[in-house]
Amino acid sequence: MITYIEFGLVLAAAALAFAFPSLGSRWFEASERALGRLAGRPRLAVLVAGLSALAARAALLPILPIPEPAVHDEFCYLLAADTFAHGRLASPTHPMWIHFETFHVLWRPAYAPMYPPAQGLILAFGQAVLGNPFWGVWLSLGLMCAALCWMLQGWLPSKWALLGGLLAVIRLATFSYWANSYWGGALAATGGALIYGALPRLKQSLRVMDGLLLGLGLAVLANSRPYEGLVISIPVLAALLAWMTGSSRPPFRDSFNRLVLPTGLLLGVVAALMGYYFWRVTGSPWHMPQIVNRSTYAVAPYFIWQSPRPIPAYHHAVMRDLYLNYELPFWRLTRSLGGLLLGECARAIELWTFYLQSLFTLPLIMTMATLPYGFSWRQISPGTRFLLMATGFGLAGYALEVFYSPHYAAPGTCLAFALVLGAMRNVRSWNWRQKPVGLALTRAIPLIAVALVVLCAAWGQSIWPRDARPATWCLQGGYNLMLDRARMLARLEREPGNHLVIVRYSATHDFRLEWVYNRADIDASKVIWARDMGKEQNAELLKYFQGRRIWLVEPDLTPPRLSPYPAEN
Repeated sequence: MITYIEFGLVLAAAALAFAFPSLGSRWFEASERALGRLAGRPRLAVLVAGLSALAARAALLPILPIPEPAVHDEFCYLLAADTFAHGRLASPTHPMWIHFETFHVLWRPAYAPMYPPAQGLILAFGQAVLGNPFWGVWLSLGLMCAALCWMLQGWLPSKWALLGGLLAVIRLATFSYWANSYWGGALAATGGALIYGALPRLKQSLRVMDGLLLGLGLAVLANSRPYEGLVISIPVLAALLAWMTGSSRPPFRDSFNRLVLPTGLLLGVVAALMGYYFWRVTGSPWHMPQIVNRSTYAVAPYFIWQSPRPIPAYHHAVMRDLYLNYELPFWRLTRSLGGLLLGECARAIELWTFYLQSLFTLPLIMTMATLPYGFSWRQISPGTRFLLMATGFGLAGYALEVFYSPHYAAPGTCLAFALVLGAMRNVRSWNWRQKPVGLALTRAIPLIAVALVVLCAAWGQSIWPRDARPATWCLQGGYNLMLDRARMLARLEREPGNHLVIVRYSATHDFRLEWVYNRADIDASKVIWARDMGKEQNAELLKYFQGRRIWLVEPDLTPPRLSPYPAEN
């Protein structure tokens, strides 16, 4: 519904811009002067963008309370948070691990999540310092919007950079799934903004701090979205190399002392820490946990040019269902030209609906529509050409992946905002029949963005269907589907004693609705979730956990049923 409302508001704004381009000019001019004064203090503007994200998400807590995890990946990141919050990089393999086997989790040689550690680390900070992993998500939103504002200051005039940071608050830090789940996105977007913000500053004035921020951005990307981060980093590194070796290159000594040495040392330390983490989890400093987990369970590869792996022996039908009945057909779709094109179209729609929608598409279309006849590529400013080429390179790299989701492309978020804000800046000066139509259009965009957030807040959670696809800036897919598990867990945590819950699925169970996830220290947990593996194997588990109250949960009943575990079983 909100998508259609947004489209209607964009059409109405376009009509009003042509009919009454000076409508509200006095109010807009006063607002723009205030924005310009704040933007004239760049550091304060960056701080305001970050704090605005924190304030906006905190203000929405009565409507959007601290979310419950729902998706496999979220439980994996929460396991990482719990592991790190207790001062460990991994936990010993549990003797009963086969009963707890679940998605995206390693069990041998250690019990650990498979994903890179950046998201888990910030969630762990929220858990250990602020009392709940969600506050790590909250902090990441502020970091992202501040970094986006800082990045845009390197490419656009200060007032446009501040506007971009505030638009990021509205579109990404309020109702998006980045702000209402543990799935990630904000950290990778922060890493991308750091490297693209450092590039123009380094070329303008070689400073050690900018080199360190470049290295920090690369480190964040390597530990959040390694492949997509690498793809989006290549244009920046290539541009720096071309500048350092070109005709206008700085003295070698300056480049080495202020950029190569400090950035290289930072990245060397990060690489050593990553190798140590890999060693603690997988037993080798060269083997990423994600690769080890995929080699253990998955059949379909990550990239379209790769071949499938042999089918492993699965201990549980639900895991076989994900890897063979969902992922493998997804990969097979890429083996034909028609299937590949269909997948790429679906991927493009996912990206458009989340990052642009009709509101941000308007200035892009207007920019192309108002170009003069005979306009050529060379007439585009060098900075914009670079951003366009970097975006194309990133999209090409993203298109090589089999699976996709909007947060996979998060490292390139800054590119999307830079191009949209650049288009708004160009459209602003466009006149139609001596009327400032472009000015009216660009003024309408932030106004519509604010109005849509207010409308979403007024409607509350009722605007979200139970499984919305594709995800947009205000639609979250599937985040109500696991509330039954959360309510059951809360109930058991209020009960006296410790509990063991045997999860029994039906033959038609949906693999997306996974109930078997546990904390880092399984034996010390008040509530433990385990798979039903039949009478004999369950008996081994019950013997190990003597003294706990044993329950049977049947998630596929309506409503899910929790009952004492039958003694005869």
